Amino acid sequence: MLTNAVVISIIVLLILSLLRINVVISLVISALVAGLVGDLGISKTIETFTGGLGGGAEVAMNYAILGAFAVAISKSGITDLLAYKVIKRLGHQPTGSSMGKFKYFILAILLLFAISSQNLLPVHIAFIPIVVPPLLSIFNKLKIDRRAVACVLTFGLTATYMLLPVGFGKIFIESILVKNINEVGAAMGLQTNVAEVSLAMSIPVCGMILGLLTAIFITYRKPREYALSIAEPTTEEIERHIANIKPFHVSASIIAIFVTFGLQLFTSSTILGGLAGLVIFALCGIFKLKESNDIFQQGLRLMAMIGFVMIAASGFANVINSTGGVTELVNTFSQDIRPGDKGIAAILMLIIGLLITMGIGSSFSTVPIITSIYVPLCLSLGFSPLATVSIVGVAAALGDAGSPASDSTLGPTSGLNMDGKHDHIWDSVVPTFLHYNIPLLVFGWIAAMVL
Repeated sequence: MLTNAVVISIIVLLILSLLRINVVISLVISALVAGLVGDLGISKTIETFTGGLGGGAEVAMNYAILGAFAVAISKSGITDLLAYKVIKRLGHQPTGSSMGKFKYFILAILLLFAISSQNLLPVHIAFIPIVVPPLLSIFNKLKIDRRAVACVLTFGLTATYMLLPVGFGKIFIESILVKNINEVGAAMGLQTNVAEVSLAMSIPVCGMILGLLTAIFITYRKPREYALSIAEPTTEEIERHIANIKPFHVSASIIAIFVTFGLQLFTSSTILGGLAGLVIFALCGIFKLKESNDIFQQGLRLMAMIGFVMIAASGFANVINSTGGVTELVNTFSQDIRPGDKGIAAILMLIIGLLITMGIGSSFSTVPIITSIYVPLCLSLGFSPLATVSIVGVAAALGDAGSPASDSTLGPTSGLNMDGKHDHIWDSVVPTFLHYNIPLLVFGWIAAMVL
């Protein structure tokens, strides 16, 4: 196992990330390690890595447009107005009780935003750079630990698609999980459906709910103060700024938001929706056409990190797949598993899924890789159809929440680190890994044993 290209490269990736090495650099180095260990050679590894970069280009372009859209919204003043209303409601001298209640109210609202972003308004992480940055001053005032906010957002982004077959959940459960399992299981008499998958995933999701509650009410419950590099504006300064906001610009922003999200919903194109929103902002005078270059550059700075990480992750995944290390890893374990070792088999398959997804960063991309081997293996070991579905589903989802290259962690970081006070690895990746991946391993194993 320790000589496998996948395992070694993932270990290198995690060590470099935990040492606070830039995630993009860590992914490049880990891809080189995977290629060399997998006998691809340096030239072939570089060729394979660069050949896979194009898979992340569309995602990067989407995030660049979303960044420009977020900057345009901030220029309209609507987010400042929202933050002002919230601060004013808190009062000039809020009591400990009112601050506590409002803290959990805000966390609940963000959780609803994250859940809705997967189904009711399937925009995924597009809402984060728009909604979260204006709330940072409120988080500071309430002394909210941003690691709790990261856990709330990541829960809504991942648990939702695992359980609910709507929006992104419909894609994951019906178009990916059910489709791949039925294709592989057809020859062995295994056929599943959406209802069975949701039932099988309910137990693992309960583990994630437990992790969420632990993060909010235990681990990150205590107040946390963030050192401010610049002084926050006074109430009087905020009121003067708010007085200069034009109601027409606020109305135009609301229209632009609905048009952007509506077009994205009906055309499945974030780029088209974002461009439409920017056009509305320009026509309504929120920014001048000659300022469009500055708006786009600011948007690039806002979302550049997440875009480059997704591009690098695509190249890394291409190298991993080319080494054949995933198949080798699964086959190695399957040969050593005896028919009576169901408990050991279940935990090993889940751990392999964790390793694969931690590197690739996407549970959606992991399902086709592991299904062809996991389904026959589960059936040969005597697992029930529901248990088989649960193992495959959880093995694919594991690591999505706690991966340095996953948009489920990159998204929250993009909003929470606007002032440079939220570290991607230690404040997003590590907290979500501890509170979601560990419960998923435990509850995924329980589901495999009881279903």
